[in-house]
Amino acid sequence: MFSHSSIGIDLGTANIVVYNELRGIMFREPAVVVLDAETKEVYAIGNLAKQMYGKTPTTLTAIKPLKDGVIADFDNAVKLLQAVLDRVARIHHIPIRKTAASVNVPAGATLVERNIIRDAVLATGIKVVTIVEAPVAAAIGAGLPIDEPVSNMIVNIGAGTTEVSIVSYRGVLANMSVRSAGNSLDAEIIQYFREEHHLLIGDLTAEKIKKKLGYAPGPHVLKAMDVRGRSLLTGLPATTKISSADIQPLITEFLAKIIKMIHVMVEQSPAELSGDIMDQGIILTGGGSQLNSFKEWLTNQVDFPVILDPSPLESVAIGTGRIHLYSQHTVSGDLELTTPRLNLPFFS
Repeated sequence: MFSHSSIGIDLGTANIVVYNELRGIMFREPAVVVLDAETKEVYAIGNLAKQMYGKTPTTLTAIKPLKDGVIADFDNAVKLLQAVLDRVARIHHIPIRKTAASVNVPAGATLVERNIIRDAVLATGIKVVTIVEAPVAAAIGAGLPIDEPVSNMIVNIGAGTTEVSIVSYRGVLANMSVRSAGNSLDAEIIQYFREEHHLLIGDLTAEKIKKKLGYAPGPHVLKAMDVRGRSLLTGLPATTKISSADIQPLITEFLAKIIKMIHVMVEQSPAELSGDIMDQGIILTGGGSQLNSFKEWLTNQVDFPVILDPSPLESVAIGTGRIHLYSQHTVSGDLELTTPRLNLPFFS
């Protein structure tokens, strides 16, 4: 079923990552596509498309077809994915239409959402598609021993979804998720500037602010930057100066949801699982895990080890691409999970 030409696809809200065992990471660029407004043909994808986002003329349309970790715009998601795979095939000489692919989904994705993701990959011409739950893929990508009866907690902070999961012996034992992650934090930053500074900024500017000035709660060396946007009072371009202290309250509110999920997960898990987590610690992955001082802050909050994945943007794709090395019970080809879940409360 799998061969050295098989690929793993991390179809993320912010980025698409494609991995192959022999070639490594073959594609890692933003999940953005620019289309010709009249012909609907693909004009640009990835890095170039992201640079154009919000700046396209009327002849072009920039689209982000993925939202909250799943597909929101099926037709354009297929166009984006097809263009990505065509580029991979051309550069790396992989016969995509003869390739088996595994693709990950959030553990909290519904059956319908899983089917849509599978159908989108099949629509590109790939013949065999295996669905993998993202926490399992992240554990594999981080080098955790998922074939052993040892429990590991994975905190995956993506652009659209934050998931806290317990992975043990080839499956997800428990999962809590909230569709609040990097993108929602960007939206909070945009709203802050509207309300406090009467300044309209775009998604790309908000993302830059988050990366440069975003700090977990606690003391830190203050940083500042000039932010340019459009004044809501005059309609003219305007600039304001802000510091990391100004947006730290937004970060604090965002992280409060994550720590609440972790506490509930630990408190309501059986003693054996809690003991493993205390010994093994928490694995942080996903782009949001790179928030300044987050690892140190979380360690103080939970009082047991916190480990930042060395490749947080790539580990899910790597694990997805390596899934065939493990028992078939690890994957979900028929979209049915073989591992029972712990009965934990729904978190929103």
